[in-house]
Amino acid sequence: MIPDSAISRLLFAIAVFTAAAFSASAEPIDIGSRLEPLWDDFLIDSMDGVQQVLHEPALREVVLAFDAPWEGNTSCYVTVFEDDGLFRMYYRGSHLDLETRESSEQRVCYAVSVDGIHWTKPELGLFEFEGSTANNIIWEGYGVHNFSPFKDANPDCPPDERYKAIASGPDRARLLAFKSADAIHWELMRDEPIITEGRFDSHNVAFWDTYRERYVEFHRDVADGARAIMTATTDDFLNWPDPVWLEYTEGTPTEHLYTNAITAYHRAPHIFIGFPKRFLPRRDVGVHHLPGVSDGVFMTSRDGLLFHRWREALVRPGPDQTRWVNRNNMIAWGVLQTRSGDPNLPDELSIYSTEGYYVGPCELRRHTIRLDGFVSINAPATGGSFTTKALVFEGDGSVSSNPEAAETKLILNYATSAAGSILCEIQDADGNPIPGFTLADCDEIYGDNIERVVTWGGNAELKDLAGTPIRLHFQMSDADLYAIRFR
Repeated sequence: MIPDSAISRLLFAIAVFTAAAFSASAEPIDIGSRLEPLWDDFLIDSMDGVQQVLHEPALREVVLAFDAPWEGNTSCYVTVFEDDGLFRMYYRGSHLDLETRESSEQRVCYAVSVDGIHWTKPELGLFEFEGSTANNIIWEGYGVHNFSPFKDANPDCPPDERYKAIASGPDRARLLAFKSADAIHWELMRDEPIITEGRFDSHNVAFWDTYRERYVEFHRDVADGARAIMTATTDDFLNWPDPVWLEYTEGTPTEHLYTNAITAYHRAPHIFIGFPKRFLPRRDVGVHHLPGVSDGVFMTSRDGLLFHRWREALVRPGPDQTRWVNRNNMIAWGVLQTRSGDPNLPDELSIYSTEGYYVGPCELRRHTIRLDGFVSINAPATGGSFTTKALVFEGDGSVSSNPEAAETKLILNYATSAAGSILCEIQDADGNPIPGFTLADCDEIYGDNIERVVTWGGNAELKDLAGTPIRLHFQMSDADLYAIRFR
């Protein structure tokens, strides 16, 4: 009789061999010359001693106070986007009297910035408040509760619809569509709603998906007693199919996802990123008469339907007790690429979140993180390694008239300690090191760079490997690797 331990070892060996054979025979992933942030396991075949780590953005300055008489302590649902060098911001202006519990009228307000840090509220002269039009009110009427604009990147978009928005109707049981030619003057596209399945008293969003060439929307509903997210796609902004629920790699969340803030990552538009406000209605720290606390989380998707959601918070309430009040830490819809303020430092990503909701002063605070820096593959000082699945890449200089631009190189976004390092080996599809591109050949990588060219014995040229299935094997110590790209 064969001992159980021997059978176990045999079964394990068969499983390993089968997995290896399947991995080796799997169709290589064609990444072309696009940026690939390492935020999920799509490219990762195996990891040894390393792990994916979610990084917390740095807390920066308050960029806007909702302190105008037509704004107030329940101003929220902020949208930001870049528009040909100008940053635009839209948000709801509203106020709740904490003594009488009476709410003010709601309205849509507007701000602009050239750097994402210093924002101004222009006097638009469009709508009257207490006898004056000297204000930044950009819309009144249907949709003021959660007006969510975007610049339509659809090349076939008519000029008078270059900017679009969705917002809930007065009963908050339907989504309406709006249009504008200049991002300032708005009107309904039609009286009939575009989507009716959902509970729309939230920050619902829609935009043109440039990578898949379609419109996509994300809105809130309730599933199994918890706030959750639905989505739909269409080629025609006014006609949408029935929405479906988002799916998650870790299974259906039991937590309330109050908003979604999903957008395409501008540096890698084939990847969606979202910043839901996670709401825990039964927790109460005694700061306010309404219970509930919330934080901001992070999730990613490669198709807009299946998301990987990090359970750890991206934006915590922190030591400021007012941010432990119900409905704070709501991340705005939109990620801006901004200057760091130091000419010696690269651009960074800015996200924005509300604080002081209810208790006041209600404000919008900026948070920053390095480009592509939400998640990294992290190695401790003791070292570790990981290997990608089989990949096919191409250079993007083949159509250039510049001979230098025709070179194809591997670019890393990474950071190490002073003692840390990264080595990269290029293997064939079966995992065999390719001569000239082994770990021993790789010039040691250390430092902190958004775009660092990998070299092997001083050689960076990979043009001869373009179109051939390869694997990348990384050996790391006290280092973070955020993204890779062949260019």
